[in-house]
Amino acid sequence: MRFGIFYEHQLPRPWQPGDEAKLFHDALAQVVLADRLGYDYAWEVEHHFLEEYSHSSAPEVFLSACAALTKTIRVGHGIRQVIPNYNHPARTAECLGTLDIIANGRLDFGIGEGATRLELGAFGIPAKEKRALAIEAAEQIANMMVMDPYPGYEGKGFSMPCRNIVPKPVQTPHPPIWMACTNRDTIKVAASIGVGALAFSFLDPEEARTWAGIYYDIIKSDQCVPIGHAVNANIAMVSNFSLHKDRDEAIRRGHEGFEFFGYAVNALVAHDAVPGRSTLWHDYITARGNRTQEVIEAAKRAETYASGIGTPDDIRQHIKGFQEAGIDQVIFLQQAGRNRHEHICESLELFAAEVMGDFKAEVAAREARKAEELAPYLEAAMKRKRWMRPLADHEIPVVRASVARAQTAQSTQAAEMVR
Repeated sequence: MRFGIFYEHQLPRPWQPGDEAKLFHDALAQVVLADRLGYDYAWEVEHHFLEEYSHSSAPEVFLSACAALTKTIRVGHGIRQVIPNYNHPARTAECLGTLDIIANGRLDFGIGEGATRLELGAFGIPAKEKRALAIEAAEQIANMMVMDPYPGYEGKGFSMPCRNIVPKPVQTPHPPIWMACTNRDTIKVAASIGVGALAFSFLDPEEARTWAGIYYDIIKSDQCVPIGHAVNANIAMVSNFSLHKDRDEAIRRGHEGFEFFGYAVNALVAHDAVPGRSTLWHDYITARGNRTQEVIEAAKRAETYASGIGTPDDIRQHIKGFQEAGIDQVIFLQQAGRNRHEHICESLELFAAEVMGDFKAEVAAREARKAEELAPYLEAAMKRKRWMRPLADHEIPVVRASVARAQTAQSTQAAEMVR
């Protein structure tokens, strides 16, 4: 089992001067700490205009800082918005190549579409076409990172002529590709295109086992037709994360923030929004009332408290169930609502000291067994891939210089020499 940390950069109102800066610098400090403690991944989302819920609109900048400040932790776009209206595929390929170089080959590339009217409407993206547009763009981004030159493309979402996309990433053929799976059926889509599934939580290990089974059944079947130049057969699950030796204290520190996270996701889709005048936190507090004590009392009556909030023993059992269900990585959503920086750091340290080692010891053997089992299926999948034909040298179009401009420049230079 591998472990990651996850950032939306949530900032509930009211905002004070310097709050955004503190949010980002605290997050950087947490990533540096996670790197030192042995966590495997730092994931960053991309959203636009979703004030309070996510101030992460430029993940490539944040992840570059993470890469420069760390040594071993992998940095992941979890996800980058790949529809051309958000980010032209060539620009995404350029950013990925640059970031993978800065990270010395530690980049993972998650793809996503966006779901809210605030995002889709602002960039003129038809909601019914967003999935197809995202997959089309992702396949071409993979081609751009590998092919020299990229032959050019005429498609539904974008068109561009032959160009060589530079720089190329360190990893070959390219960084592992994942897909955001905010609903269960998207897990099937991820498997069918040969990419990892970034699942936003499962209700329990049995549900996880069911969907892991579905995912790997598709990976092993002729339904899997990769969009990348390699298959990334992995399932990662996002989980709440608040750890303390006193279960009640762990709940007090984390429950409200994670409940806000879920509330905000639903509100952004179901409620009207007034740009610049969001009231997400106020509405959440009004709707929830004082439920934290109720949750604590319920937890006292339970033998364990599932969901990633609780004692080291609680979270050990929480993770063990998902490991046995076939989940490859648990990604901890530790920054949510008004969760405090010092509490996040304490949770990261306690987990690393008392829980992580139990699972880390099994990683190499588990992944070796999995790689051996999947090898023939992945080879078969790559044979089904629809490859873009590379251009022979004589087919590469010449990009003609502007003769008129060149002559003008020469005339101007000659006139300057005469004077």
